[in-house]
Amino acid sequence: MTVTTVTGSFGSGGGGCALIVHGGAGNVKGVQLDAQIAGCHAAATVAKNILSAGGSALEAVQAAVIVLEDDPRFNAATGGALTSEGALELDAAIMEGTELRAGAVCGLPPFKNPIAIARAALVDARHVLYCGAGAAAFARQQGFAPADPAEMITEEARGQLAAHLALTDAMSIGGIGGIGDGGGMGPGPSGTVGAVARDKQGRVAAATSTGGIVGKRPGRVGDSPLLGAGTYADDALGAASATGQGEGIMRIGLCARVLHALHAAQQPGHAGFDVLQLMQQRTGALGGVITVDCNGRIGWARSTASMAYAASWDDHKVVAGG
Repeated sequence: MTVTTVTGSFGSGGGGCALIVHGGAGNVKGVQLDAQIAGCHAAATVAKNILSAGGSALEAVQAAVIVLEDDPRFNAATGGALTSEGALELDAAIMEGTELRAGAVCGLPPFKNPIAIARAALVDARHVLYCGAGAAAFARQQGFAPADPAEMITEEARGQLAAHLALTDAMSIGGIGGIGDGGGMGPGPSGTVGAVARDKQGRVAAATSTGGIVGKRPGRVGDSPLLGAGTYADDALGAASATGQGEGIMRIGLCARVLHALHAAQQPGHAGFDVLQLMQQRTGALGGVITVDCNGRIGWARSTASMAYAASWDDHKVVAGG
């Protein structure tokens, strides 16, 4: 299958504030895509206000992702994709680029905002990544209350799982074999949500959160909480957040590759374009990535049909698209 990679860039790189958020690479169209673009615009506006008031990039990306986690139109936290057993297992990571501090959780049972728990891990600084029951225990120790699964699992998510399982059964009966990792590419919500930013002090940060893929096996962990794959930030390079087919993103080390290519790229979006094409060639996987470089240039690229995004830089108003 031939897929056209699409890319874009914003900002002059003049060293000011810059940010971009994404609502997941996928195959979303029409009213649903418009709604996701509006959700990204709302998240970017929150982050822009923080940066304009002198807040840090780390604060801005966390706040933006919380807006997206709370919006059931996205596949993160509330409304997230369900495992094959009908449960929520959530992944999230946040990283700042000055001291390379990071925090992440994976396989987290229902908690309202996994990105806030990841931030708590960054602040605590004993470990970077917590998983499963250990992640839940850490969250409780930090004062986070578990959520009622009924309040986070939506009817839409249940319907998407039922459709996935029915299709899996049909393909198995037909002798075609199982379904590969959709990563948000097939039926169901689009993928991961994320945000990257540069603040007035030149600090960068990245945050990413996801429910994973519809019908994933219990215990499956995607790229989002893995530094260098789905999330990365380094003041010397920039910040990146990825979305799409997680297994391919992990295998190519998407965010790390893109950030190391940013400096030489004529436009920041070109770096994402090149690495997404490489990922498709080497692994067959599709996805998207957003970046901000150390000078405040913004880039985005996708090899999927859609990826809602919203961006702002310096004193420009928020622009959004899909």
